[in-house]
Amino acid sequence: MRTRSSWQRITDVILSTDPQRRTLVGMALLALVLMVCSSGVMLMVAAYSSSVSSVAVNWWVALSVGGLAVMTAFIRSGGTARLNDPSLTVPQMVWTITSGAVAYVIAGDARGVVPAVLAMILFFGTFGLTVAEVIGIGVYVLLAFMCAVAATMRFNASPSGYLDTAYALMVLIVLGGSITLNLRIQRIRARLHEKREALAQALAVNRELATRDELTGLANRRAMQDLMDLERRRSQRSGRPMVLAQLDIDHFKRVNDNHGHATGDRALQAFAGVVRSSVRDTDVLSRWGGEEFVLLLSDTRLADARELLERVRQAVAAMEIPHATGVLRMTVSAGLALHLPGDTIEHTLERADQALYTAKSLGRNRVVLAPSAPRAAAAHSAQS
Repeated sequence: MRTRSSWQRITDVILSTDPQRRTLVGMALLALVLMVCSSGVMLMVAAYSSSVSSVAVNWWVALSVGGLAVMTAFIRSGGTARLNDPSLTVPQMVWTITSGAVAYVIAGDARGVVPAVLAMILFFGTFGLTVAEVIGIGVYVLLAFMCAVAATMRFNASPSGYLDTAYALMVLIVLGGSITLNLRIQRIRARLHEKREALAQALAVNRELATRDELTGLANRRAMQDLMDLERRRSQRSGRPMVLAQLDIDHFKRVNDNHGHATGDRALQAFAGVVRSSVRDTDVLSRWGGEEFVLLLSDTRLADARELLERVRQAVAAMEIPHATGVLRMTVSAGLALHLPGDTIEHTLERADQALYTAKSLGRNRVVLAPSAPRAAAAHSAQS
């Protein structure tokens, strides 16, 4: 087992070992780093400009950075995991936008840098928001900076009022461009989401078609082989009996020849419905091919399986399928075989098929049990 490096241990302490929380903490730390960088710019402005209050900037830095630091720590602690917004995206954006509006007021002649910071906040912060949240953030930005511009024009004693107008226009341009871009991204994400859902549905349909018989809705041969192999292993571990049955509709070829394939298809569907309603929920019926079906009976003794197949036989015999010239009736023959320990599914199906052949040779419309002799003994008796 590889030991983790010192860097990995440090990042685990900072970001957490939970994958989802690591992502949230990483994004919060990015926002915090950007705010620290912006604070550095403001401190530089305060150091070189006599018109900017260093005390106001220092308080602004402490509150702006401190607020995001508290939110980042809250996310890292896992306290936001149960919230609708576990990343605190909206609170972080409201905080940084408010800080930007205040920075616009106290930055003096250097307030022209604030629209660039605003653009960065809007471009990176609103990607994960809904359309309603993007619009709400846009309205808040507009109101916040309208107040900031009004306050600046009210208390600005310099004659350069046209700059305030220019900055206000820049804020509007940045706001409009950001909202337009984010709404465009939201539409693209919505279309991608729809395409992913459509693809998932198509894959689900393909999986269903790969495991289901299209006509009857039963498990097809491939799916049944997998289920039988799975049940064989389960039976081998638990020691519980497993029975396989081969079912064949008697004289089904006459149905297609005399009444057409459409009636034959309806007969197969009706047969599948009757059998499924006659067996247990845990039993699995599959269409093996044509008018042949295989029934898997798990955790079932041979005598109980025979009683169940007798009920199936009687239900099929009582079935009536209306067609153009009257009512169609059908019967079914079945062969049952108990799966023997150490035997293969193929050999158990072969024994069930032999029992089915016996049922047909005895006159059809009956259930026959296959001998439960070991394979070697059965082969020896066959040779003799």
